Amino acid sequence: MKRTLAALGTFLLVTAALFAQSEFSSPKPAVTVSHIDAPSLQKGKSAPVTLTFHVSPGFHINSNRPNSELLIPTTLHLDPPTDLSLGNMLYPAGEQLSFPFAPDEKLSVYSGDFKVTATARTVGSIRPGTYRVHGELKYQACDDHACYPPKSAQVAFDVHVAPPAKAGHRNPAQSPNVHQ
Repeated sequence: MKRTLAALGTFLLVTAALFAQSEFSSPKPAVTVSHIDAPSLQKGKSAPVTLTFHVSPGFHINSNRPNSELLIPTTLHLDPPTDLSLGNMLYPAGEQLSFPFAPDEKLSVYSGDFKVTATARTVGSIRPGTYRVHGELKYQACDDHACYPPKSAQVAFDVHVAPPAKAGHRNPAQSPNVHQ
């Protein structure tokens, strides 16, 4: 384990030195937002918000719970407006992969598409309308040979708060003993 951590530390230092010395001619790593499924809420209710992210081909990013404290976790921070709450953030489990720089060590990573889900809920005296939520996904991308400086992807989406449902007219329950 110590040998693997030392190899990982050396890899990260060499990667930083390479990055400082030259521009990489390979494609730049990026994580983009590919889809956001935002809810329509009623006051006092909650609903899930699902954000789908896409990692550039040929790259991976550390999961939200990397296998080593030396690795930078992927985190999503959402900043909702007053009277909206976004919590219970659920990240997927990372895929356990090994790479040429540490073939005996499995790393918990995301690649391709992955989804993060949060629960949106109204708070206080929120009024019906559309509310803009801003956020940021922080991550560190790597390929099979190098890790790149940490980056972030900006996130923005709307949550619609609907007016309260109107109470419909209901007939009172009938007594079974009527007309006997």
